[in-house]
Amino acid sequence: MRWEDLFADLELQWEAAEAAELDAEIADRTRREAGYLRLLDRMRPGVGAEVRCLLRGGPGAGPVAVTGRISALGVDWMLLSEAGLTEVLVPRASLLAVRGLTAVSATPGHEGRLAARLDLRHVVRGLVRDRSVCTVTLLGGAALTGTLLRVGADFLELAEHPLGEFARRADVRAGWTVPIEALAFIRRS
Repeated sequence: MRWEDLFADLELQWEAAEAAELDAEIADRTRREAGYLRLLDRMRPGVGAEVRCLLRGGPGAGPVAVTGRISALGVDWMLLSEAGLTEVLVPRASLLAVRGLTAVSATPGHEGRLAARLDLRHVVRGLVRDRSVCTVTLLGGAALTGTLLRVGADFLELAEHPLGEFARRADVRAGWTVPIEALAFIRRS
């Protein structure tokens, strides 16, 4: 009987050691897999969820808080739908923090080839095409309101004009050329 008890005890110790080793390997793999996640992968399952974002306010200005539902994501941008019909286009470079994401992450690199190529400039070109009146908020906190006219490789141009009017040449008061890296966010009503 004593031999059977000894072998049973050794078998239990062996199984416990194997289980502990497996648990350690799983924990190590989990930490390693998290190292491959990008912010885009963390945010993709959150499309449709309400989040609160802190955005760069620029030198001397504090962070700006924006709350809304994530309606679309790209490699370097996020589109939030605020209460009402307002949309906020947020460049990833101005994003400081996000609250309200789910605990789940998407698989890295599975956003698709098209989504991987649709950068911020492509989305802003859509605003140019729509001729929507937008408020372009800069990192320093300044806000420019008007119609986006064109988007270059690293800049955008905005025409200031009376609100409620179209951006006709005679009505344009001023034109702004803004480096894309100076954008905090673009709000469209």
